[in-house]
Amino acid sequence: QQTKEENKTQKSRAFLSTTENKILMISARESLSGNWGLTAGAFFLYFFILTCIGIIPIIGLVTHIITGAFSLGIAGFYLKISRTGKAKISDIFKGFENFGTSIGMYLLSGVFVLLWSILLIIPGFIAALSYSQIYFIVNDDPTTGGFEAIKKSKRIMKGNKWKLFCLCCRFSGWIILC
Repeated sequence: QQTKEENKTQKSRAFLSTTENKILMISARESLSGNWGLTAGAFFLYFFILTCIGIIPIIGLVTHIITGAFSLGIAGFYLKISRTGKAKISDIFKGFENFGTSIGMYLLSGVFVLLWSILLIIPGFIAALSYSQIYFIVNDDPTTGGFEAIKKSKRIMKGNKWKLFCLCCRFSGWIILC
């Protein structure tokens, strides 16, 4: 019989990613094959809408209300591209179908990152990496609540934060090109 500690260790290892970042980049390139324009267009629209609303002084506060829904939508768009290679621009608006959860996740994660950032910038950055999967989790299971998504994301990212940071650094060239 396994002890509680061994059980806990096995559960945390269950989420450790063993795929090399090089392989993940190759897989991403394959998923984007034929979808570069669509993906860049979806991101541009997402960025354009949030930027335009944010610039208008009075309406700028609305940005904080809708950013969660757009983040949920763009995460769903990216999941479709990576899994099936088929997504539509309209997918970035699907986050509004789960508006309450999306705004809750956005506000909770923002508050938690802010609180960790008060200590220093590095803990805030680590917290942001810990909560980075919340929108993907809710896309996979729309019944998941905001706080539950944060807990799941923290569990998934345990031991994977450095890998995600390195992966983001590797993708920075693609981001700049887009």
